Amino acid sequence: MHSAFAPLPQETYCFYLVPGFSAMGFVAAMEPLRVANRLAQRPIFAWRLCSADGQPVEASCGMKIAVDGLLDEQTSAVILCAGFEPRRGITRTLTAALRRMARRGVALGALDTGAYLLADAGLIGNQAVTLHWEAVPAFREDYPEVRVTEDLFCMGDRLFTCAGGTAAIDMMLERIARRQGPTLARAVSEQFIHTRIRPHEEGQRADLAVRIGTRDPRLVAVIAQMEAEIENPLRLEDMAAGAGITRRQLERLFMAQFGEGPAAYYRNIRLDRARSFLADTSLPLIEVAVATGFSSKSALARAYVQKFGRPPGAERGRWKSHPARAA
Repeated sequence: MHSAFAPLPQETYCFYLVPGFSAMGFVAAMEPLRVANRLAQRPIFAWRLCSADGQPVEASCGMKIAVDGLLDEQTSAVILCAGFEPRRGITRTLTAALRRMARRGVALGALDTGAYLLADAGLIGNQAVTLHWEAVPAFREDYPEVRVTEDLFCMGDRLFTCAGGTAAIDMMLERIARRQGPTLARAVSEQFIHTRIRPHEEGQRADLAVRIGTRDPRLVAVIAQMEAEIENPLRLEDMAAGAGITRRQLERLFMAQFGEGPAAYYRNIRLDRARSFLADTSLPLIEVAVATGFSSKSALARAYVQKFGRPPGAERGRWKSHPARAA
């Protein structure tokens, strides 16, 4: 059968798997290449799977993926696939290899939290990057000089990053469209029952009203302020006034909708952020306390135990067991 797509040069991708990588993002990025080849009826894309030691890598779900070998520095592009623990992939060997590849013009990509590996290697520069929304606050603390967004993906000529999950499909469809044309990209999208190729600037999370389960504009306005002001918590009176109501009315609205007052709701947002910092950064406890609006380490610890039933230090196990800089 004659292919409807014109022959174009082959492009090779090397998927570098970091222990604990997100299987969802990895598969969502790789499968569009396979389908593109099938529709084009020729291998316009090739790929191989790599790891630090050439051995199988366990994903965050526990599934082990066999790889083809070590990182192939002669590839057209490398995609760093990470998950909850991106620092497990940071090694001097990988950093040196990525820098060599960047100098040769190899395209560098990252899924989910893979941007950590690029940032540690100093390869991001002035370009904006993205990663999974849950990891963004911690990443900003670790790399304040890096411009990070919460877009689905960021696409540059030689650097491309993605939030992971299903956003990886949209990112790869964009790369297919740029290299092989939008007709092929749309055909691949239809194969996945992916009815709309989302643009890069589309947000990762659902609309706030959907997430909190109400479209009451007063609650939406107040909670948006809470999520935006973590380090310097706002006064309830000020947020209520901004929503055109009194503090007493705000209390009643929160109790009716969430079964807890606005102060408790706000504190829980800040504690969730603190848990993310503790698990995903090496920030000292006092800095985590300051970054989440608590007056002291002890104030954070008391609230943390009350909410999570364990001390803040319990979250450090994951970080300490995987040093940021391995040989």
